[in-house]
Amino acid sequence: MLRREFIQRTSALTGGLILGNGLLKSFAADGEVFSRDGEPVSIGIIGCGDRGKGIMSILLQMPELFHIVATCDVLDFRLAEARKMGSFTEYADHRRLLDDKKIKAVVIAVPLNLHHDIAVDTLSAGKHVYLEKTMTYNIPQALDLVNKAKQYSKQVLQVGHQYRYSPLYFKVKEMIEKNYLGKVTQIDCRWDRNWNWRRPVPDPSLERKINWRMYKEYSGGLTAELLSHQIDFINWAFDTHPDELFGTGGIDYYKDGRETYDNVQVVLRYAKTGMVGNFGATCANAHEGYNFKIKGTRGMVSLLVDDGVYYPEPETRKELTTVDGVTGATKLEWNKDGGIPIVKEKLKDGTWYALQDFFQCIQNGGQPASNVLTGATTACCVHLANQAVYGHSIEKWSSNFNFL
Repeated sequence: MLRREFIQRTSALTGGLILGNGLLKSFAADGEVFSRDGEPVSIGIIGCGDRGKGIMSILLQMPELFHIVATCDVLDFRLAEARKMGSFTEYADHRRLLDDKKIKAVVIAVPLNLHHDIAVDTLSAGKHVYLEKTMTYNIPQALDLVNKAKQYSKQVLQVGHQYRYSPLYFKVKEMIEKNYLGKVTQIDCRWDRNWNWRRPVPDPSLERKINWRMYKEYSGGLTAELLSHQIDFINWAFDTHPDELFGTGGIDYYKDGRETYDNVQVVLRYAKTGMVGNFGATCANAHEGYNFKIKGTRGMVSLLVDDGVYYPEPETRKELTTVDGVTGATKLEWNKDGGIPIVKEKLKDGTWYALQDFFQCIQNGGQPASNVLTGATTACCVHLANQAVYGHSIEKWSSNFNFL
């Protein structure tokens, strides 16, 4: 295959970006997505911890799209922290916030065990939902929320797997579809840190409310909080789900009373597509941090959160560098390691792109790229992975999880 033919098969390395809902959208120089129909959406924030305040900070950067009306948290000091970001109506009970007629949409950024119930309450109140990942705490809740969302089909329910919206990850998905990687067989992912994952506790009675990620009653641990992003991307990019899940882990470093593991490794076997996915996280070493490799017979992509490189295999590299004086094809740029940078532009936080799509779906209808069906698929993966890790078992995908 000549370089001309190879490049003409895709725009992934030379051109357009496919974004939310399968639409081709244009980007300005600063990355801003065009299309601003309608008034700003009045929005409420339920959960003002680190993630809730992080989403608030991004919403405040897009006043033409969203207007934060109210905040809600069961902890007074969290409301006080959010108060430093602006003047909002404050609630301690999420049901009172949902009674506010001015609010059209709600961000839910609460402990995982509360996702389902508050999402159902929000749909019942007639609001659009931006629900943080993982969508639900367990499989029964995921199945129930799929059914509940069908009853409120005019309302948007978007799940916070924001990497589905990053231009980088859209390009990688396109590269996979256009066969730049060839037959993919191996996926290697890590999300490591050297930190105990604890937040300060002003009163010992608040330990479980503040450090809920440490306790199984509230949390899915590292698999739900971190690895779910990479698991979700593989589901999306390959239109698949795992058939078998293996896992192991332990409380191997922080002997501090936590219940969720500080060191996990899960292996997902995608039998129908012939892939093995390795997903691991530790709280005891930060050298690799976030690392995501997808390996195929024609090439590999190596991804960070906002950067990525394509490494072609030797035969693919020959095809890319074959001189064809007729083509006039865009010159490819190689880095010192023999890879091709996937994006050149400086990218925004993935949540920024996700909230753009949330606004567009509210205004114009349609399903978000990360929706209740895709969110349920990933929630089932996470639940099965945790069952494998904590139960030392092999878990299998059930036909009852097929939502489409």
